[in-house]
Amino acid sequence: MLLACALTATNIGNAAPPAIPTASTASSLEAEQEAAFKAAKAVQKTGPADITLRDQAHLHLPAGYVWVPTPAAAQLIRSMGNRTDDTFIGAIFPADDADWMAVVKFVKEGYIKDDDAKDWNADDLLKSLKEGTEAANEERAKRGIPGIEVTGWAQKPQYEASTHRLVWSALSKKKGSTGENQGVNYNTYALGREGYLSLNLITNAKDLETYKPDAAKLLGALQYDDGKKYADFNSSTDKVAAYGLAALVAGVAVKKLGLFALALAFLAKFAKIAIVAGGAALWGIAKIFKKKT
Repeated sequence: MLLACALTATNIGNAAPPAIPTASTASSLEAEQEAAFKAAKAVQKTGPADITLRDQAHLHLPAGYVWVPTPAAAQLIRSMGNRTDDTFIGAIFPADDADWMAVVKFVKEGYIKDDDAKDWNADDLLKSLKEGTEAANEERAKRGIPGIEVTGWAQKPQYEASTHRLVWSALSKKKGSTGENQGVNYNTYALGREGYLSLNLITNAKDLETYKPDAAKLLGALQYDDGKKYADFNSSTDKVAAYGLAALVAGVAVKKLGLFALALAFLAKFAKIAIVAGGAALWGIAKIFKKKT
């Protein structure tokens, strides 16, 4: 089954907020989406499969998952009103009709020191995350994009020093809303010698516990190549990142305006298209593909 999930837009950068679509714009969007689907179908890989992640690592994609690489994955993302940057590698979908997707990136910013993990305080990190998101809302307002509120942890930051894996998740909602339906980004990171791989699973907050095992399984399937592992770091020759591990929670997250908005794409739905906070658009990809198969 091809990309059988309810796919949300991903936010590697933000799109401008879309207007409510007219019949003509909806038709144009559907045509663009159709082309993106075809491109994704042509290159998709179904697990089990060995996926090369740049010159850094491999993803041993398990059975039950579908991989779409860039540029086809980027085309799919753009067809949903968002844009990507050069860190974007591809996207993972469940092979059934589970309601999530995952975005895979590699950020080559150097070796990230993890010594601050032993001293961090989750409450302080959450406060910093909230403050940074509020500051980012000023820029969002200039672009006509609704503000986002971070309301708490869905999972407090956890770092496993032996494997150099970081997991954290914050709840978010459109600013001023009741928050009955909250989106969530379940962020997982694998540190390497030259930067980090991120696997960001996006779903409804109410479904997070159901899909956490998928994120853990996929994170465990990431393996850096020899020479690119965290333990291969050479202090004499290698670049050290300008920030530490805590910044992956409270700093880098806020820098990417709309990080939390993309989780909200699993919320309000109407017809084929849903317009949500941050200008993300959601199409019922599973339903469309089921019609076409």
